[in-house]
Amino acid sequence: MSKIKYDLEIKFGTSYGKEEEDAVLKVLRNNAPTSGDECIRFEKDFAEYNGTKYARVVTNGSSALFLSLIAIDLKPGDHVITTPITWMATASAPASLGAHVDFVDIELETYNIDSTQIEAAITEKTKAVIPVHLYGQACEMDTIMAIANKHKIHVIEDTAHATGGEYKGKKLGTFGTAGCFSFHEQKNISTLGEGGMIITDDEKIFEKISLYRSQCTRVHGVSTKYCKLDEGKFPIGKKFWWQDFDDFGYNFRMTDIQAAVGIEQLKKIDALNQKRMENAAYISDGLKDVPGLTLPIQRPYNKHAYHLYPVMIDAKEFGMNKEDFIYDMLHKFGIKIGFHYIPLHYSTAFKNRGFKKGQFPNAEKLGDQLVTLPINPRQTEEALAYLVESIKAVRS
Repeated sequence: MSKIKYDLEIKFGTSYGKEEEDAVLKVLRNNAPTSGDECIRFEKDFAEYNGTKYARVVTNGSSALFLSLIAIDLKPGDHVITTPITWMATASAPASLGAHVDFVDIELETYNIDSTQIEAAITEKTKAVIPVHLYGQACEMDTIMAIANKHKIHVIEDTAHATGGEYKGKKLGTFGTAGCFSFHEQKNISTLGEGGMIITDDEKIFEKISLYRSQCTRVHGVSTKYCKLDEGKFPIGKKFWWQDFDDFGYNFRMTDIQAAVGIEQLKKIDALNQKRMENAAYISDGLKDVPGLTLPIQRPYNKHAYHLYPVMIDAKEFGMNKEDFIYDMLHKFGIKIGFHYIPLHYSTAFKNRGFKKGQFPNAEKLGDQLVTLPINPRQTEEALAYLVESIKAVRS
């Protein structure tokens, strides 16, 4: 396989270097603990980077969403509003806790949830809204926060695609009750394939997230004349520790090796995102005059993280539909094209909950027409030129 094709076969994700290799070896030589000093340091660095009081590492973005909803005391019968264009985890987190998911259609300009339709979806049972900063582009957070504050509902930001992204100069994930991040292998930074983080400024929310992340274990210590433990008595002046369990919790802990890699990745995030923005600009310039393609926009007050590069294909103008384009790009040019996402209300899980085609026309148009082009910080100019020229040539 040529170097150009390799750059385009590996479609998404981050870039690792010697710093990450050294970090892994250092922790390995320290017997590779779970949730030790490196996790604490990663949390501290991540909170400082985003300007929040608290951060807690978790196993992945899905567990970040799940724990955040537990922390706001989401109960069976509560309602949660979100978008039908996202990965299943966004909707399955509330659904698995017994909540009802209310989808709101997207806006076609950014493919994010249409903030102007959220208020109409709120009922007396609505507990939270989960805006997804899709593909790295910020949702309209001023509008969303104003609605949430008016109705006293929580905002849990799904920031899986947008580490380092901003809305009007403020980091994404910092607007609502909590921000949830993913460090999956395809994301803008990664912690060895899986990983996640939750950030918040709310101490009570943070404490509850921390408890449920780790089996709801609370460690106690006393120093008294006698401490009764397992019917034994111990002398004055010594410190004794025991564990208690506040509730039935989970094990969503990250390992120190992953956190050590995350620390190094976080140092690079702005540079990695800048390379993504430059690559996106190159692709946009190269494809701007191709009929039938709608290229992504970047609103001037947003810092787009370009986790993905979405393109809508008008089959009539472009000369082929989405499926034929994906097939021909792979088999004629060796380039893998993605599609993100099939509308969630098409899935069996949500059809079984009463959803059906025709409810969210903008989301359905995206499902029919949208593809995602390879974009990552490893791409060379040669590879980007090959991508652009292949897309132009595939129509002939």
